Amino acid sequence: MQTKDETARKTPFELAVERIKDGADSEHEAKKLYAQLTEEESLDLLDGDTPFWPGMLSFIKDGYNYRPYVHGQNDRLGIPGIRFIDGPRGCVRGEGTAFPVSMARGATWDVALEERVGVAIGEEVREEGGNFYGGVCINLPRHPAWGRAQETYSDQPIILGRMGAALAKGVQHNAMACMKHFACNSMENARFSVDVSVDEATFNEVYLPHFKYVAQHGIYAVMSSYNSINGEWGGQNRYNLIQVLRDEWNFKGLTVSDFIWGLRDPIASITHGLDIEEPFSQQRHEKVQQALREGRLSWGDIRRSGVRILENQLRFYAQRWSDEPKNTLASDPHTQLAREVEDRAVVLLKNDQVEGETVLPLLPQKTRKIAVFGRLADIANTGDHGSSDVHAPYVVTVLQGLQDAYGKEKIDYLSGGSDEDVAACAAGADAAVVVVGYTAADEGEFVDGSIADRDDLLALYPEPHDENEEKIRDEVLKAMGSGASVVGTGTTGGDRRDLHLHKDDVNLIAQVSRYNPRTVVVVVSAGAVLMEDWVDQIPCLLLGWYSGMEGGHGIADIITGKANPSGHLPYPIPASEDDLPDLNIDATEITYDRYYGQRLIQHKGSKALFPLGYGLSYTTWQVARITSRSADTVAGTGCVEVEVENTGDRDGWCVVQIYGSQTEGDRADERELLGFSTVQVPAHAGKTILVDTDYTALGRWNAHTRKVDAPHGLIRLEASLYWGDPDSANAEVTL
Repeated sequence: MQTKDETARKTPFELAVERIKDGADSEHEAKKLYAQLTEEESLDLLDGDTPFWPGMLSFIKDGYNYRPYVHGQNDRLGIPGIRFIDGPRGCVRGEGTAFPVSMARGATWDVALEERVGVAIGEEVREEGGNFYGGVCINLPRHPAWGRAQETYSDQPIILGRMGAALAKGVQHNAMACMKHFACNSMENARFSVDVSVDEATFNEVYLPHFKYVAQHGIYAVMSSYNSINGEWGGQNRYNLIQVLRDEWNFKGLTVSDFIWGLRDPIASITHGLDIEEPFSQQRHEKVQQALREGRLSWGDIRRSGVRILENQLRFYAQRWSDEPKNTLASDPHTQLAREVEDRAVVLLKNDQVEGETVLPLLPQKTRKIAVFGRLADIANTGDHGSSDVHAPYVVTVLQGLQDAYGKEKIDYLSGGSDEDVAACAAGADAAVVVVGYTAADEGEFVDGSIADRDDLLALYPEPHDENEEKIRDEVLKAMGSGASVVGTGTTGGDRRDLHLHKDDVNLIAQVSRYNPRTVVVVVSAGAVLMEDWVDQIPCLLLGWYSGMEGGHGIADIITGKANPSGHLPYPIPASEDDLPDLNIDATEITYDRYYGQRLIQHKGSKALFPLGYGLSYTTWQVARITSRSADTVAGTGCVEVEVENTGDRDGWCVVQIYGSQTEGDRADERELLGFSTVQVPAHAGKTILVDTDYTALGRWNAHTRKVDAPHGLIRLEASLYWGDPDSANAEVTL
């Protein structure tokens, strides 16, 4: 029991947290705390604490997220404020653990594994002074050219929702989690200009279900998008921020803007449901006070957001883990987890036999020499250099990983060269490994010098308050005009203009495979790569992803056979560019419909080069049986029982995928992913598992009830190893 002196030393915020722990209502406590604020202090809750121009200069000189971005800290009352640290590759502040990118983690299809990643990231965020993690990116990559596809998990709403919720759950033991970017944010170069038109049915059936799932599973915050949706900018989009989030989903958390250019009208943003302008004191600081004087805003508008901001902080501090993390950044447990994730993420797409044996695994005790090729084999390449960049203390390259696994004496390396050089290196080796793909120069976050010249964006910057700020402004604009990045160490990538490999990579594959029949190609990328011009030349293909700080060890684990590959594609790889939706990456207007990815490929009557969910293993699997256990026709949810058999000689992880299709109607035979689960099964053994299913993936938007209704009638179910698996186990259920 606390003494009176101990209680007296606690701040009003701390006392409110204690009362909530003892059962008090968090909203009631937030209102009591808010009542103690002055008018100026209540306005301070609504934006960043750092003045705009000094903050921008720190972006350029110190680097992105050099320290947490603080919003609404109040020392008088002990309010910590929102203390933002970015992601999703890890903890951006400090020298944290660089995990494989989110798309790689999506390839594991493992919700429990992603929750463990979230716990690790949350610990590092908290240790670095953050209480708010902006790294739950669940945008749907409608087109694989999107430069930030690496930050999200899949093109399937159900994977996005479940993986995003798992990451948030793990993080929120130590920090509030924020999902982003709400919504239809899947174009990078044009993100400050483009208006996305999408009809209400498609919006709710395709582009919102994953956000809804995460919102209703306890996440604390939502970040709006830069782009416009149906004529209204994301940071002031009333339909999204009030009608959908608050009225239809009953979301009680915070809404925050994307950074710097995320608000076009600071007053409309408040009345339309946006709580906090991030990350600095920018537009709202002066314009809100003027709007209050003129009657365009009321103090009730301010109070509504302010109470919500305080209530979420109080609720979080009342439930977060009590132990303060120590020495967690890039700690051994976290780097081991990063390696485990890469082991599980690598997708084996081809593993043909050469002279009676599959190319992989290359067992170290049976391997005399491996020739390694490619400019990407020996560079640190963990993803783009924008706001998601994690400054890991080291990065294991593919070359280093193979040297550690086999011994340096067994590895010859050549980045490229003449045909004679390649022949000399490749011909005498037991196998050749060619590492190809992309870097941050090819794809990633995009902010170029043009932002210093655009009148619409310059209008968002406040006037300097004094001569010193004027000098800082001039320095910032000059640096931005010359291409200096404000969101990372360099953001040259943007959206991909070509989905093929670089010509030098294609030529290198042809060279090496000509001289060594056991050629293994490792592709480093995030979104789909078009491969039709070279894939038939090689017997073995790995999708290695941007693989994190332990990526080289993870890829070596697969090549040596230390790990059994279990990654499965979180999207399809099309056979042709003709099977992709239309995209102009510089467009100012675009329409999003429901046809993209595997659905578009099926709709066109085409066949994917590698379908959604595809991935090989060193063992063999059989999905023996599927039985419907339950189906709720009102909620549109259900559960199926699946029997899985490992018919091979290796223990392994099986990714069980449940697909469904209607037998009647205008969408008959359209196969959709309804659920998934991962299970570890020993060699020559079987397991029976339960898999939750979401039949609303087959549903239709009901404008009257304001929800997606589950389908009625006969549903064909398939328990598969990938989309269209001819060996799937089948069943039927009537809803």
